[in-house]
Amino acid sequence: MYSKIQKQIASKFGNDETFAKHWEDWRWHIKHTIRDIETFERITGIVFDDEFRRDVSLTLDKFPLAITPYYLSLIDREDYRNDPVFIQSFPVPQELEVDPREMADPLDEDKDSPVPGITHRYPDRVLFHISNLCAMYCRHCTRKRKVGDQDSIPGREAIMQGIEYIANTPQVRDVLLSGGDPLMLSDDYLDWILTELCRIPHVEVVRIGTRIPVVLPYRITDKLVAMLRKHQPLWINTHFNHPREMTSSSKRALRKLADAGFPLGNQTVLLAGVNDCPRIIKELVHRLVENRVRPYYLYQCDLSEGLTHFRTPVGKGIEIMEGLIGHTSGFSIPTYVIDAPGGGGKIPLNPNYLISLSTNKVVLRNYEGVITTYQEPNSYEPIFCDRQCAECHLQLKLKGADECQATGIVKLLADHDDTISLTPEDNERMVRRGDD
Repeated sequence: MYSKIQKQIASKFGNDETFAKHWEDWRWHIKHTIRDIETFERITGIVFDDEFRRDVSLTLDKFPLAITPYYLSLIDREDYRNDPVFIQSFPVPQELEVDPREMADPLDEDKDSPVPGITHRYPDRVLFHISNLCAMYCRHCTRKRKVGDQDSIPGREAIMQGIEYIANTPQVRDVLLSGGDPLMLSDDYLDWILTELCRIPHVEVVRIGTRIPVVLPYRITDKLVAMLRKHQPLWINTHFNHPREMTSSSKRALRKLADAGFPLGNQTVLLAGVNDCPRIIKELVHRLVENRVRPYYLYQCDLSEGLTHFRTPVGKGIEIMEGLIGHTSGFSIPTYVIDAPGGGGKIPLNPNYLISLSTNKVVLRNYEGVITTYQEPNSYEPIFCDRQCAECHLQLKLKGADECQATGIVKLLADHDDTISLTPEDNERMVRRGDD
């Protein structure tokens, strides 16, 4: 069940005799998170040259190192320089090379923050930062400015400011819990936050963004899942970037969440040297849907400081989308987006399938390059919208239809209907009684 590398790593911490007990204890992994070069070298057997070690030490002065033993065990030690797990988790000197166009807060999250912890960018939803603590510090993190914050978990008073803002802003129907990683909070603390949010009548959906199933899958315990189930509807988005991250342990974590009824999504970041290949992304989305995770977004890497070496041209993303659309199931295809610098929000990008159009015909191409036409209707009469909804002839009954309008015997059999008998119209006895 456990790999030789996992057992070797555990033995370096002196736990070889009780390996299974410790290895699947997520708290053990947090306690033994690798945070310095010397420990990394000792555990992996990888020895860096003096110049690289010195350069990495300078990087760590600004951006700390934190790798869980679990994620460390996935590194290919024979080819670590090209290994996607190593590249995502181990610091390199290029992180200190800041392009003039890079920004500490490229998405203007802080400027769109009406109260601490809340980013309100879109009309009907907010981002709620409830933790600055992660199980592992990803080198491509868009919030590198927050990495390593000592005050990593906001107290209840700070959290309540965010909850009160949501409660006092009735247009907010969707709350995304983010960080950091919300699943790094204790079960009880997260339960309290979710309970408070569920008390707000206009909050219809709560989402959790987490990388835990990727870097610390043992955190997905039965107790955690049972607690989360109390707060449906709850959506969970995770962050797999490469097929090698889809291990037996991560699959087990995803299965627990899917079996509990949570809709699962995945947000992948396009990273140079990690997954900038149509074959890799196609394999990744196939492994995701196989494990009941819907590919949600493929992100163009943000303009955060120190990420130049991770960014690809937008053309690479379009090439990858060309390799997905038409070549795999529609529900396996994420939306390729740029999260616009300056807080403009997510802008979807796709290959161009619309070649031309006229007043009654559209010219299109498909994924094979076949060019075809679509005939527009000749007699379409557009509905002029003057915003006078009360006078509109479209059916504006926007709530679900009433299912209790059953008739005949079905009406008597229906549990949701209190009718106990059916009487023919103009029944003489009912007329005498004066019943309608």
